[in-house]
Amino acid sequence: MSVPTAFTKNIIYQLYIYYSIMYNNSMKKLIVNEKYDGKKLNKFLQDSIPNLTTNLLYKTLRKKDIKINGKRVNDNVLVHLNDEILVYIADDLLENNLNMDIFFEDENILIINKPVNIEVTGDNSLTSAVHVKYSDSSFKPMPCHRLDRNTTGLVLFAKTESALNILLNKFKNHEIEKHYLALVYGIPKENKKRLEAYLFKDNKKSMVYISDDFKKGYQKIITTYSVLEKRKNNTCLLDIEIETGKTHQIRAHLAHIGLPIIGDRKIW
Repeated sequence: MSVPTAFTKNIIYQLYIYYSIMYNNSMKKLIVNEKYDGKKLNKFLQDSIPNLTTNLLYKTLRKKDIKINGKRVNDNVLVHLNDEILVYIADDLLENNLNMDIFFEDENILIINKPVNIEVTGDNSLTSAVHVKYSDSSFKPMPCHRLDRNTTGLVLFAKTESALNILLNKFKNHEIEKHYLALVYGIPKENKKRLEAYLFKDNKKSMVYISDDFKKGYQKIITTYSVLEKRKNNTCLLDIEIETGKTHQIRAHLAHIGLPIIGDRKIW
């Protein structure tokens, strides 16, 4: 089944996908009491956080989304009296009841406003929730692109195989525009600018580094910003477009030029 021409034109010329870069407030702060002194982390957390499954706990550990006394951990370590533990898990995941905010839907596509702190693909993801909702469909809707877990915004799903092939090709050829909204600290001198730099991803440290000059192992990145609104408290709202899609590109590139995203906990 082919996708109607009108649909294709709508995708090419009219679909502008806007993303809002913001960071979640689903952090849970816990203090270890005497009962759990010297006990394993999983015991303390599963007793303290309702509906926290073993699968979700260990996935959170693998992603280093748990801090003990300010230090990220990825092992089921022992905890001690008065340890401060920060856990970053969306309430929707704990409730196992994702509130699916459908922005647009027809016979070919599904556009969902993704909440914060959930991945597009993988276990307990937006895609898995979509597949549950559309379990009776002969073709399970598939995402045509991704968003970072901590980014909210519209995610485009294809509801047919032919639509999926067309949309993936459109994304590949940059025929669909993707815009990101970012609230940053600082006001740039220029209202619009195309930035070029180089990015290095350090998988061991879960960090990326930006350089203005090419270095071995670095990849070129291109980021364009436009100022949408300047505010009195030395902040502004930016519209961001990226010609390259590297890990943490927007966050790191903006921080590199002195415009860090408000709420971003990483230090670039």
